[in-house]
Order: sequence, then structure tokens, then C-alpha cells
Amino acid sequence: MEDLVIVGAGGFGRETLDLVMALNQAQEKWSVLGVVDDSPSPANLERLARRGVPHLGGIADIPRAVAVAVAVGRPRARRAIVDELAGGGHRYPALIHPSAVVGTRFQHGEGLIVLGGVSIGTNVEIGAHVHLNAHAVVGHDTRLLNHVSVNPNATVSGECVVGPLTLLGASSTVLQQITVGEDVTIGAGAVVTRDVTSGVTAKGVPAR
Repeated sequence: MEDLVIVGAGGFGRETLDLVMALNQAQEKWSVLGVVDDSPSPANLERLARRGVPHLGGIADIPRAVAVAVAVGRPRARRAIVDELAGGGHRYPALIHPSAVVGTRFQHGEGLIVLGGVSIGTNVEIGAHVHLNAHAVVGHDTRLLNHVSVNPNATVSGECVVGPLTLLGASSTVLQQITVGEDVTIGAGAVVTRDVTSGVTAKGVPAR
């Protein structure tokens, strides 16, 4: 088994613990040393303690050259953590839930985290440190760039491009052949019907 440290004591970090449990049930591979978080809430520390997972301290306490899953939901915070860990010799494995459906000709970068029930179409390209939350859908021939977060039940249709640091809210939909820029927030339930420029928040139906 390989040692793994999870960054983030919040909801997505603990969802990632469940993902690792599912992977180990399918084929034992990971030994979770614990969770690191610079400022965990008392409630989240209690939740970790109830499931017997130690809080190891902050980012600086991650052992060198260990496998790391950066399970922090906010894209900018996630990138900052990856930058802080640079040079530490860490490996960032792709963690894909056994229940995910993944099409042919799938390419991805390091640090991908895919939760249960996700569907990924054929010829999809995903960058580094991307999060696909439960039951998200990524259509055929789509590209998601680095540090994108796709929240639960969100859909990115075929032949789309989603720029780095963008967050797609729960149950949002990006229609076919749309380009979404960098550092965009798409609101929960929004329907994106046209290209979205970088650095904006779009919400509503259609999203504006």
C-alpha cells in the first residue's frame, strides 16, 4: 500500500476519504496517513475524529515525497496549496471512483479527483488538479483546464472548453460548443448558452 495525505478537512476532503475507501474496497492500494488543514473548524475536526482519521497539522507538516490529494473545493485556494507544496517531491495521483463511467481516449493531468456517479464522455481532456463532484457529466470532446471544479450534478456538454480556475455550480449546465473563460464562477442551476469571458460570475437561465 502507498501512503496518502489528504489536504482539506472540509466536505470535499471527507468525500475524498470516502472515495479512497471505495478504491481500497475494489483493490487495496492506499494507506491514508491523515488529513492536513491549516485552519480546520472544530466541527470538521470532530467529524474526522469520529471516523478515526487523524488531523496531522497544517500544510507545512506534510511529509516529503508522499502522495497527496489536494481536496480543497475552491480553485484559487487549491492552486495556492499546490504552489506552496512545489519542490517537496510529492506525487499527486488521479483518484477516480470505481462507479465513474469514463469514455475512450481520456487524458488527464495529475491530481484529478472524480467522485461517485460521474460520467466522462469520449475524447475528453482534463488538466491538473481538477475536481469532478458527484454525478457531474462531462461531454465528448470537451477540455477542462487546470484547477477547474465541477460541482454536483453539473453538466458540461460536448465540444466545450472550460478555462483554468473556473467553478461550475451545482446543477449548472454548459451547452454544446461553449467556451468558458478563466476564473469564472457559474452559479448553481445556471444554463450557459453562449461563451463566457474570463473573470466574471454568470448566473440564471440563461446565464448572464
